[in-house]
Amino acid sequence: MTTFDFSPLFRSAIGFDRLARLANTAASTAEASYPPYNIAKTGDDSYRLTMAVAGFGPDDLDLVAKDNTLVITGRVAGDAPQAELLYRGIAGRPFERRFVLADHVVVEGADLQNGLLHVLLKRVVPEALKPRRIAIGGATPTAIANDPAQTAQAA
Repeated sequence: MTTFDFSPLFRSAIGFDRLARLANTAASTAEASYPPYNIAKTGDDSYRLTMAVAGFGPDDLDLVAKDNTLVITGRVAGDAPQAELLYRGIAGRPFERRFVLADHVVVEGADLQNGLLHVLLKRVVPEALKPRRIAIGGATPTAIANDPAQTAQAA
């Protein structure tokens, strides 16, 4: 496996500590394959995470969103009478999946249908962080330079 050193990229970048941690985590984490999932972009700022959770009911799944991380945990309750299994193709084993969410991405809801867990995500940017148009005043720079009162205010 090739190891990448990202330190040259962050010598002149300030405030990208979270990105550096993400890159290091992604490089060091072995990808688990259970349960399988899809991530689809459904709009400009909306996403759908679909996870195959056959054998799990709504009470067996737990979704927690905290600090830009979505954690999905599954544990099957063992109250059902067990028959002698000749072949087990449906895993049903406990799992925990973590997804790192970008800033301002929130979980809108989740739904379980036909063995598929659908989690709806949306980027909600606060008004204070959205681009805004700045009005330009009518005074010309030469008029300000010739008026000593406005020159003092500008300084």
